[in-house]
Amino acid sequence: MNFDWNDLKAFLAVARGGSTLAAAKALGVNQTTVARRIESLETALGIKLFERGQSGSRLTEAGADLCAEAEKVERAAVAFGNRAEAHGRGLAGSIRITCSEILANASITPAIAHFRRQYPDVQIELMISDRALDIAAGEADIAIRSSRLLEPSELIARKLIDFEFALYCSREYAARHGAPATPADLKDHHLISCEIDGNALPGVPWMLAHAAGKPPAHISNSMSNLIHAVRAGLGIAPLSTLLADGDPKLVRCSEAIEDAGSSSWLVTRKEVKDTPRVRAFIDFLVPHVQAEMRARIARNRQVQERLAAERAEQAEPKPEYTI
Repeated sequence: MNFDWNDLKAFLAVARGGSTLAAAKALGVNQTTVARRIESLETALGIKLFERGQSGSRLTEAGADLCAEAEKVERAAVAFGNRAEAHGRGLAGSIRITCSEILANASITPAIAHFRRQYPDVQIELMISDRALDIAAGEADIAIRSSRLLEPSELIARKLIDFEFALYCSREYAARHGAPATPADLKDHHLISCEIDGNALPGVPWMLAHAAGKPPAHISNSMSNLIHAVRAGLGIAPLSTLLADGDPKLVRCSEAIEDAGSSSWLVTRKEVKDTPRVRAFIDFLVPHVQAEMRARIARNRQVQERLAAERAEQAEPKPEYTI
């Protein structure tokens, strides 16, 4: 059986007001509309709801019985509307997110642009820092962190992506110094180290261990600065293959470094994870970043294949012609 909720509202208004005229005033519509809705409901139900007379409309026995049920439907509809409105209010306000500058520029900021098109009332406060802010203490609502494994805690974590590290130098550096053919060759090259909050970037200990104790020529405490230092030709450093493989200014000098893999995690607190705007952002960001990373890997593969073909062509001996 199908009937319109607006027909039920007209039914209740007539039952409470005693006439279609009173119901029309209460609902803010004309009397004809109310009468038409009552007729539509009676037709849908197959029963008579009102006895109509000079003094107005009086509920029939069936109408009186159904009035209580209609009021239950009304209460449920009001509760539904209130709950929906509350969720709507939850999708406004701010979310404080923290991540490194290199990740913010490469993935998170473009993702926020897409998110804001769907949720224009949610303000994103992006706090860029290589230092790990204290999420448990409320320094941010969400953190994007890179770590092989997360330490056990009360925080809620969801994995975004896995990634690897390899050694890179700039094209200009390779032209001047060559590129290491084996790990043992690292002792003959300028090396760049990176430490953040006392922790070496993945791949740095492996690189320095194979350099036979040779000190780094340049040390940075910023992942963003590290990639700029490599581009500037200061030396060789381990970089994320996701970021570096697609950079035509860089030359890859090694396979993925064993045991130097890492993962990006989205981390938040239990008490905020189901806040509507935070939940909406998490549910948006995870598949968005994962899809974007898969596309980036495919593009990087194409770049590496093209660069390998160019190197092979340059290394090919040119035929000599005599006249």
